[in-house]
Amino acid sequence: MLDYISVKETAKKWGISERRVQKLCEGNRIEDVIRFGHLWVVPKEAKKPIDLRKKKNIKNGGQSDK
Repeated sequence: MLDYISVKETAKKWGISERRVQKLCEGNRIEDVIRFGHLWVVPKEAKKPIDLRKKKNIKNGGQSDK
């Protein structure tokens, strides 16, 4: 059986905002999330998905443009 944690705990663990975790849940980017009404719960051992919003500069050896 999987142990679950809240969006707030997940955000703190991954160093991102609670809203970003919610958006990842809504987009099915985190495996085995469960929604209870308006609340999401995330498996304790879930891996943080790669942020697809960040672009890599191929000319710069794959480093971020920022």
